[in-house]
Amino acid sequence: MEVKPTRSELMKLKKKINLAKSGYKLLKKKRDGLILEFFELLKQTKSVRNELIEKYKEAKLKIGLARMLDTDLEIKSLTMSIRDRPVIDVQTNNIMGVLVPKIESDVSTKKFGEHGYGTVTTSIALVEATTSYEELLDYIVKVAEFETGIKKLLVEIDKTKRRVNALEFEVLPKLDKIKNFITLRLEEMERETTFRTKRIKKK
Repeated sequence: MEVKPTRSELMKLKKKINLAKSGYKLLKKKRDGLILEFFELLKQTKSVRNELIEKYKEAKLKIGLARMLDTDLEIKSLTMSIRDRPVIDVQTNNIMGVLVPKIESDVSTKKFGEHGYGTVTTSIALVEATTSYEELLDYIVKVAEFETGIKKLLVEIDKTKRRVNALEFEVLPKLDKIKNFITLRLEEMERETTFRTKRIKKK
């Protein structure tokens, strides 16, 4: 037995199509926004990474100078005397629904004399080397923050693109095809009804 479509079914289908189109537009906006955010974060990451390389070269040079003036034993003793450990505070930023890390550290904010080692007995070269490595650690934390954010954005961009493509190339064409079929079938049924009505009137 043939199942005949109704006008109410067509109206429901049209609402479903409008809802799918609305969702498609929103997802496209989200995808485009995420891509813009991704490239902005990528630009910042490249900049910070370049600064990280420079800080690494500077720190390596300064620890080399310190090793010329102080023995490895003195440097090791200094590191063993440091009691404080860096405090890393990890929070999150919301970028268009994607939670990316926001990392803060107290490494480079410490003032002279707050590092946990004696400043009187420590050579200037070693103090400068320590400061350089603290600054380097700050940049390492910043690069880690940015690169983790980039990875999270990439995952969300890929997921959003797949949903956009599914709506554009699968869901919407399929719904349009069903709508066109129902519309044609209803028109045929109306013509059949009109034809039968005319025949009855003639009789």
